[in-house]
Amino acid sequence: QVRVVESGGGLVQAGDSLRLACTTSGRTASIFAMGWFRQTPGKEREFVVSILWSRGSTIYADSVKGRFTFSRDNAKNTVYLQMNNLKPEDTAVYYCAAASTIGALRSIATYDYWGQGTQVTVSS
Repeated sequence: QVRVVESGGGLVQAGDSLRLACTTSGRTASIFAMGWFRQTPGKEREFVVSILWSRGSTIYADSVKGRFTFSRDNAKNTVYLQMNNLKPEDTAVYYCAAASTIGALRSIATYDYWGQGTQVTVSS
């Protein structure tokens, strides 16, 4: 089992920056990939970014490319999502997830473990 805990959400204005953190514990050696997804009321959870753990390679959704950066601190078992130039359409609950088996990194179904989510609200 892997435990996933997010932190760092909040209320900001358009153009501001925010950094989310996601800490894992438990069987972290089994993690194949990690990802951030987001969800707004009435909509499906959507892919934001993922990182392939062994290579450190990342994939970004087009909507956040150039504004969001995914990084990690292996010693702390923590990944970060630096969000710059935030827009009102970035408002959502952001979820961190970990995958223990190989799969499509943009797919929700690939990820076995999920955090509780953290709210990000961007006012215009």
